[in-house]
Amino acid sequence: MNNRKKAGNCIAALCLSLGLAMSGTTGVLAEAPETAAAESEALTEASETVTGKSEASADVVRVMVMNGPTGFGMAKLSHDNQAGESAQSYEITVESDASNAAAAMVSGSVDIAVIPTNLAATLYSKTEGGVQVAAEVVRDNMYLLQAGGDPVESVKDLEGKTVYAPAQNPTFIANYICQSGGLTPGENVTIDNTYAQPADLRTALAAGEVELAVLPEPMVTIAMSQNENIAVALDLGELWQEASGQPMVLGCAAVRTKFAEEHKEALDTFLAEYSESVTYLEEEPESASEMIAEAGIFDKAPVALKAIPGCGVCFVTGEDMKAEMSSYLGILQELAPESIGGALPGDDFYYQK
Repeated sequence: MNNRKKAGNCIAALCLSLGLAMSGTTGVLAEAPETAAAESEALTEASETVTGKSEASADVVRVMVMNGPTGFGMAKLSHDNQAGESAQSYEITVESDASNAAAAMVSGSVDIAVIPTNLAATLYSKTEGGVQVAAEVVRDNMYLLQAGGDPVESVKDLEGKTVYAPAQNPTFIANYICQSGGLTPGENVTIDNTYAQPADLRTALAAGEVELAVLPEPMVTIAMSQNENIAVALDLGELWQEASGQPMVLGCAAVRTKFAEEHKEALDTFLAEYSESVTYLEEEPESASEMIAEAGIFDKAPVALKAIPGCGVCFVTGEDMKAEMSSYLGILQELAPESIGGALPGDDFYYQK
């Protein structure tokens, strides 16, 4: 087998593993032992074959950002880059599928990716330390919406009810909040994954097909604009912080370790510009919302503008990031170990300037 085909097969195996890790439903299928062993061998080969290669250059930093709120904070930086006004040159790609971002990080076709935090942890595990996190960029963006029924004013009010949540992180969050509030999912409250995709659940909620739904912004803003009976019942970010003492760290800027080692100055410049971009979003949301649409991060500027206050966009680095992120990942480790790659990342997961 030639090296290119071999590397491609290794990446495919890694992406399959990442897909399983991110599936996040309560009904994850168990693998046959021989299948798991074969995948483990392929994943080890992937980390050796793929992550050691780098076409990176400090001249152009290659960045992939997820669309939606995870990418909102990148809007001003993307705008400045297009205008030739950024401190260094970037090749910025907006992606809608997290598995594509994972594959790009593993193959070395991008240097930095703005992705879900648990995906970064999974990449760290599967590449044996080949990926680090450099910044926390989205936190606490999750809400319980209600469209009818008896008013829900606390977690206790969910007893005997069915809460619909998309697969992956929203389901983990709903389970943790219910458990922290004294309920037992599967016994006195039901967490239902019928609508695995947030957009499908938002549509069902707006149509009155479900009463209680866990959704992030800007899905919250869209749903409420489609049905005047929908309201935010509980801020799950606030409840998470009350229960854990730390925020739920949903999004991060991840970097390939090799790039961080070889191009530290370029990475630190990116982080400085990213921080300024987030500050601009906070101080000039109307202008920033237009930049969000311009960059293809979210196509409706008016909706983005309304959603920005609830999106939890932030920029946290260093020891503060480590404390908050390790707490979040520790909770996911207890709820669904496969969602973070099976084990908590080591200290070298957290990039330090």
